[in-house]
Amino acid sequence: MGSFDVLLDDERTQLDAFIEEYRGALEAALGGLSEEQARRRLVPSATTLLGLLKHVTWMQRVWFEECIGRTPRRELGLVGSPEESFRLADDDTVASVTAAHREACATARAAVSELPLDAVVTGHRTGPRTVRWVYLQVLRELAQHCGHADILREQILAG
Repeated sequence: MGSFDVLLDDERTQLDAFIEEYRGALEAALGGLSEEQARRRLVPSATTLLGLLKHVTWMQRVWFEECIGRTPRRELGLVGSPEESFRLADDDTVASVTAAHREACATARAAVSELPLDAVVTGHRTGPRTVRWVYLQVLRELAQHCGHADILREQILAG
């Protein structure tokens, strides 16, 4: 084995590492902020830093619990649409939303731990997907929302 080969992780390890990096970055975006700052709306949509974390929690539950786990959203107690998933309840706090996110991440890890990337999962309403496709979709969404979080945090701290 050459030294270059040692530097290359397998695809699954790389995907897991990227997803974990973005999960952590979204949580870190709330670090040091007050509850008011975390809820502050700076754009016309319902997007807030706390709402972003709530949304990605929902999004991961959709892909890992509904799509892979084959449990319908209604049974999971999930709202029906992405737009609704950003909305904050009066009792949502940085601590409660972060705890829910961490729980969803742990459930997601368990859902895929024994599945190969090529496994076909059938729980999503739009049809079958491979586990690899789910990973890439989740990674895409997490990366996009990390960018949103960076900008919102910058605006909050500048204001």
